[in-house]
Amino acid sequence: MILRMSERDAPTAPLRLRLSREALIHNWRWLHGQSFGAACGAAIKADGYGLGAIEVAEYLAGAGCRDFFVATWAEAEKIAPIINGCALSVLHGVRPADLPMARDINARPVLNSTQQVKLWRESGGGQCDVMIDTGMNRLGLSPEEVSAGALDGLSIHTAMSHLASADEGSAQNAVQLRLFTDVKSRVMAQRYSLANSAGICLGRDYCFDLTRPGLSLYGGVPRVEAEGHIRQVVTPEAEVLQVRDLRAGDHVGYNATWAATTPCRIATINLGYADGYLRGFSDKGSAHFAEQRLPVVGRVSMDIVTLLIPDGCKVQAGDWVSIDYHLPSASVQSGLSQYELLTGLGQRYERVWE
Repeated sequence: MILRMSERDAPTAPLRLRLSREALIHNWRWLHGQSFGAACGAAIKADGYGLGAIEVAEYLAGAGCRDFFVATWAEAEKIAPIINGCALSVLHGVRPADLPMARDINARPVLNSTQQVKLWRESGGGQCDVMIDTGMNRLGLSPEEVSAGALDGLSIHTAMSHLASADEGSAQNAVQLRLFTDVKSRVMAQRYSLANSAGICLGRDYCFDLTRPGLSLYGGVPRVEAEGHIRQVVTPEAEVLQVRDLRAGDHVGYNATWAATTPCRIATINLGYADGYLRGFSDKGSAHFAEQRLPVVGRVSMDIVTLLIPDGCKVQAGDWVSIDYHLPSASVQSGLSQYELLTGLGQRYERVWE
């Protein structure tokens, strides 16, 4: 007899994300406190940077956040009912196919081009946000288009731009600040916004009326000013599938890139690059069990990672290990950006908020 899922218990996942609600809220409150009186929003695009946008939105709204940002209208449709009473902005603007939803749900498009402005006007207009390009050359109207009157007559809630190099001590930051300040004098809006997570760390001049952190909400540390203040939110955990003994000279994993120099034990865990734990962690990453460090040995596979068990460690099949995933350190180990480490986490994890 074959049982439907509703007729039997769902199988437990052999890997999970341990997520800290307390750390998430702490990070938002710290960023808010660093915003020099500006409102502090939250970028929850890409499913809350991979952690679960619905839960992130609920927790941050409960903590006092009133401005949320997603990338697309599909994301907006999912989030809008969760944050009733809060503002929701769709960063990629509006396409013709988006108009029915844009008119139906409580969210504002962030208009990014003269074509989007024209489309919004012709569809009836209404309150919107706008993105001004001050040097990143991705989305946004140019200052020249603004000067030519492209935004005249629009009902603009928030005029914003995006810093390209705020995580570095780059001269570009001051250039973008100057350009945005100049645009501010020519664009009538209720609020103005420039700073992302790293931009908040640049100080008062960059905060304007609203800041828009993303990475640092979830444990990322974009600049030295945030070190010691931002707390880790996500810790991957994986179940041990097998423990085995190796002899000196035995090789582990694809292409035999690691060999035991002495007799030892290894643990094979249910984790791999299909889960966002990419090959950059091969022979570099690590996990912990009962306060003992277990280094990654051999190549990370699609669904498998092998760990070297230190002397005296009692880990066995069925035990759970915590993956070392402090974002700045993991970024250095793997060569991946902190953003990739978050948004690459796959859907096979059970997400457990505590």
